[in-house]
Amino acid sequence: MAQNVTAIIGALAFASSVVHAVNIHCRKPSGEVGAAFALTNAPDDNKVIAFSRDRTGKLTQTGEYSTGGKGQGVDFDTQGGLQLSRDHRFLYAISPSDDRVSVFSVSGSCLERIQVIYGGDQPLSITLNERFAYVLDGSVATTGIRGYEVGRDGKLAAIGNTTIPTSTPIGVPGTIQFSPDGKGLIVTNKVGSTIDFFNIDRNGEATGPITISASSGNRPFGAQFREDGTLFVVESGLPVFTNAAVSTYHVDTSTGALKPITKSEKNQQTDGCWVILAGRKQQFAFTANFVSGTIASYTVSPNGAVSILKDVAANPGIDSNPVDLAVSADGAFLYDLLRGTGAVQGWAVENDGSLRNLGVFGRGQGLPVNNGASGLTAF
Repeated sequence: MAQNVTAIIGALAFASSVVHAVNIHCRKPSGEVGAAFALTNAPDDNKVIAFSRDRTGKLTQTGEYSTGGKGQGVDFDTQGGLQLSRDHRFLYAISPSDDRVSVFSVSGSCLERIQVIYGGDQPLSITLNERFAYVLDGSVATTGIRGYEVGRDGKLAAIGNTTIPTSTPIGVPGTIQFSPDGKGLIVTNKVGSTIDFFNIDRNGEATGPITISASSGNRPFGAQFREDGTLFVVESGLPVFTNAAVSTYHVDTSTGALKPITKSEKNQQTDGCWVILAGRKQQFAFTANFVSGTIASYTVSPNGAVSILKDVAANPGIDSNPVDLAVSADGAFLYDLLRGTGAVQGWAVENDGSLRNLGVFGRGQGLPVNNGASGLTAF
């Protein structure tokens, strides 16, 4: 019994431990105006690959940083495994195989790991605002959400010590996203095609799901809220090919009700999994379509409605396996993690929503090829 108690105390100590592991020789390149970060998801040592961004949008790899955790070597199959704080001071990385969330302090493209904390049973996605963070767990045994308070130093402190179940243990969740007002969060369920809404109180505690809404299309996957509260959801459309789409919703955070604005605007691509808003006024939406190897584009109206702009706005290639999308802080540059080729591709977002290719970055420099790289964020 004493040994068990000792083991439990040791596990709890590690869960809140502070770990310093930084490349002290990191120097930001001259001309750096932003950065991008990608996650290897490697099972032996999950790492963040750091890139410096210049004013033209081009990336230069600057370093590799261990999360102190282990990836799973296959796709997260979720959106949001790597997230920046809104002020770009902290970076949060998921390590599913040993149930960890790592926190880094950020200085341009330089990182310092400051915390490794228990993230629940197989964490797959994280969402945060200025005060709280929630992790989406998606193991066979436990599918649910876990809450944390975010300190001024960026570190996480668990809210309680339980995982709150989603509406179904077999939903195969796609993402977790805070509403902009902080009063709720959503989880997409690919199996069953539903969207859960959880209420968040002033102390950060979640209840619910208080509503379970039917998705407008089949297999809702990635999602993003616009600052006005409009929810954008990409639907993979599987098992039907060329059935990927985007739907938008007005979300009443007092009741959790989702009211469709645009229902399943198709792009004729297959397996749309990630969605992001771009352009200086978030007037465009882009989806990464895993099976097709393409990026589709949409125009976004002020009321939140979307219309297809180009079924194929960019074509990284059938073997590129495009996964996570990210944009620069000003919305002018779009980046995509290419799991198949182990690289990040970038584009400038033109005024008409077209994409101007900036090149492929980081190939052969740390990202695994066709081996599960998951997670991308930028500023």
